[in-house]
Amino acid sequence: MENEVVVRINGLSKSFKENQILKRVDLEIHKAENVVVLGKSGSGKSTLIKCMVGLTQADEGEIEIFGKDMAALKYDELNEMRTRIGFLFQSGALYDSMTVHDNLAFPLRHHRKELGREKLDELIHEVLENVGLPDSGNLMPAELSGGMSKRIGLARTLILKPEIMLYDEPTTGLDTATAKEISQLILDMQKKYKISSLIITHDITCAKMTADRVVMLKEGTIVAQGTYDEMVNTDDAWIKSFFE
Repeated sequence: MENEVVVRINGLSKSFKENQILKRVDLEIHKAENVVVLGKSGSGKSTLIKCMVGLTQADEGEIEIFGKDMAALKYDELNEMRTRIGFLFQSGALYDSMTVHDNLAFPLRHHRKELGREKLDELIHEVLENVGLPDSGNLMPAELSGGMSKRIGLARTLILKPEIMLYDEPTTGLDTATAKEISQLILDMQKKYKISSLIITHDITCAKMTADRVVMLKEGTIVAQGTYDEMVNTDDAWIKSFFE
């Protein structure tokens, strides 16, 4: 059911001391939908995704994922929920002392203990194929370029077959051509696995390539949302400034 709501956020607020970061944010994400969040640094974009996976506790409001109130989940339930949600950090966050193969095996050994060696290797091969690096299993993270590192970080997140992906600045620090490749990869994975994604980015090309819907976040409040073209053609000077 493509129109199914997989994430529902109501009245989400978060402050750090005197600084209010999010102010009564309401947002829905549908099955197989890519939602891009644009806003200036410090507008609450990263805090939003940290609240979604329970890395940061919201002060007010509700976050429902797959119909379940995240705040009401017990520890084991929260861990199980997190296997359905992939989170790609800006850095890629690979373990430096492990090969690419072992980096990818790590989440499987942790969350899918029932898997034998053969099935584990099969899943690693599949996900490396998906990100276009089928022969990189024996490489160490230090041998990877920035773009390769980002792809392997994505592969490690995708290996648990998440239904929702949260991308925090997925193209930051990459050259233009590599950034476009990562954006295309986000699209490919959406189509292949019907993944729903929330994409935090400053990269307007990434937004244009990936977004089914663009959400504009200003000082912790959603001030507008719509298609990429609707945002580009707005009369609002503040929104327009992102696309010039």
